[in-house]
Amino acid sequence: MATFSSTSDQFIVSLDAGSSSVRALLFDSTARPVEGYGARLPYRLETTADGGVEINPETLADLAIDCLDELHRQVHADGMKIAAIGGSAFWHSFLGVGENGKPTLPILHLLDTRSAAEVSQLPDAHVRTGCVRHTSYWPSKLLWLAKNRPDQFAATRRWLSFSEFLYEKLFGKARLSTSMASATGLWDQNANDYDAEMLAAVQVDRAMLADPAGMDQPACGLLPEFRQMWPAFENIPWYPLLGDGACDNVGCGAIGKEKFSLMVGTTGAMRAILEQPRIDVAPGLWCYRLDKKRFVTGGALSNGGEVYAWMKRTLQLPKDLEARLESAKPGTHGLTLLPFFSGERSPYWRADLRAAITGMSLATEPFDILRAALESVSLRFREIYGILSKHLGDPSEIIASGGALLHSPAWTQMMADAVGRPITACTEPESSSRGAALWVLEQTGAIENISSIPASTGATFEPRAEFAPIYDRLLAAQRDALKKLYDI
Repeated sequence: MATFSSTSDQFIVSLDAGSSSVRALLFDSTARPVEGYGARLPYRLETTADGGVEINPETLADLAIDCLDELHRQVHADGMKIAAIGGSAFWHSFLGVGENGKPTLPILHLLDTRSAAEVSQLPDAHVRTGCVRHTSYWPSKLLWLAKNRPDQFAATRRWLSFSEFLYEKLFGKARLSTSMASATGLWDQNANDYDAEMLAAVQVDRAMLADPAGMDQPACGLLPEFRQMWPAFENIPWYPLLGDGACDNVGCGAIGKEKFSLMVGTTGAMRAILEQPRIDVAPGLWCYRLDKKRFVTGGALSNGGEVYAWMKRTLQLPKDLEARLESAKPGTHGLTLLPFFSGERSPYWRADLRAAITGMSLATEPFDILRAALESVSLRFREIYGILSKHLGDPSEIIASGGALLHSPAWTQMMADAVGRPITACTEPESSSRGAALWVLEQTGAIENISSIPASTGATFEPRAEFAPIYDRLLAAQRDALKKLYDI
């Protein structure tokens, strides 16, 4: 953690719009967070009984502006010089705006599953877009909106990510990154342009989307209202927000095919960053971009830390959870649990899957259900690892990040046991924000490459060989349950 020492130092502001909070943090020229500076505001996504997951774009923009305002107050009072601003935001989500630039719709979050019936109407463009036919992405949601919200759909003149909406409020002109565009399901990864077949399938003209020619370019020149509010943020480059998953890899040091990241926040993912001119998209995996020269590929879970959070909200659990989790042996609960509370993504991409549990008796305790749930999520990562390592080869290192794992060494150990590989904990407290700061430092020429400054890491969790047969058995039981319930 860096401390402010001189007004000659140059700093980077990193804004992170996540699925549960918005943060604005300060980093120095070596991508270290500056102690005592920053702002964070939590929020909750709005959910509906039919699978909707939304957030009002004006509400989210106000949270981002409030965080930036508080950070500006701090840095301006101390005379600190800001070199550039960047950040990250949740991938896949979008909103519509009308002729006047006002929202016609709320932001539809990636976890919104209302478009499940529309998925089968889409062409299979996975080899080009890196996105399977799934409710996470824009295409099925656009079809659902056209059918179920026809007036709002017809009133929409442009389709935007939250990043574009925010920058339009601040600068009067939207800014979009290649990273954000690449995860829409409308983007041809190797062509670095929109996919014509998918645009035709969802009846969206490319004029309603951001121009690829301007992607990744910084904005400069705040609108008068914000210029007066933030003199320290004026006349500096504001880079468009990147996908939070890509930034997490950069921030925790998982760069190159020899290093995989394993992230568990609200959701979960295992990813690798590849710098190469083209990519062959592997079945079962997704592929997006960090920028125009680097791909991000891996698998994702809709059910990560939110499963743990749901268990804690719902069950009467003991207070010494971490100690109990550390001491308990896997599989002793006798339960088989499918953790699909928010549908399923990698590797089957079945939004219709739901959570299920078998094997309960009158002797089953709440802790048993929790332990089975955490093991079940760990086994989903094992499935992803099998596909990703077959595609890229075994990595030299798996780096764990995300609040759910950083706050639970016991769960990180479960991951190592289930995957069967050592897992090293990243100790960077805000890996996505740090990753965005590193990318901005590279863009401004302050560092040569995003890998120039290594991330800090902590303990390495070795897989315990004595538990390998147990996890093999648990995985077989999970697969059997999937076969019986969903014919997978």
